[in-house]
Amino acid sequence: MTDFTLHDKQSAPEDSKALLDNSMDAFGMIPNLHAVMAEAPGLLEGYQRLHQLFLDSSFDDEETTVVWQTINVEHNCHYCVPAHTGIAKSMKVDDAITEALRNETPLPTEKLEALRNFTLSVVRDRVNVNDDAVQAFLNAGFTKRQVLEVILAAAQKVMSNYTNHLANTPIDKPFQKFEWQKAD
Repeated sequence: MTDFTLHDKQSAPEDSKALLDNSMDAFGMIPNLHAVMAEAPGLLEGYQRLHQLFLDSSFDDEETTVVWQTINVEHNCHYCVPAHTGIAKSMKVDDAITEALRNETPLPTEKLEALRNFTLSVVRDRVNVNDDAVQAFLNAGFTKRQVLEVILAAAQKVMSNYTNHLANTPIDKPFQKFEWQKAD
């Protein structure tokens, strides 16, 4: 396995230093994911921007969590599932939602389950999401805007999930208590 550096402000490339300041401002720390991404300033900047754009989407906190964690679990991301468990707690998302996502068990509402199913269609089928999947999503009360916002989240999560698999990013201390492994 290739070793990736966990950069700090001293070791990071010059173009990443201000981006790491953004991480400190947003999270009170430099998450290990950001420390790895700092090696490629464009990746870190793109990730931070997509993260903010998805937070600013039309989804509420529960729906945002469903989209993020559905993708994280599908991609078997050892880092993002614990991190987004902690993020969901900070967003005051019901633990029942988080546990259903982590364990791939039914969500508490049909609408959230429709969101998970559509998100899985986007991730699994990529450009081949069929009209029935889109229509089921719309029939559940979501919008065409939200169809496209799921794609936004998928782009963000590809950046983080793929980075974490390649770098075997260590889980940040605050999220270690939420360590996770995909059920067989």
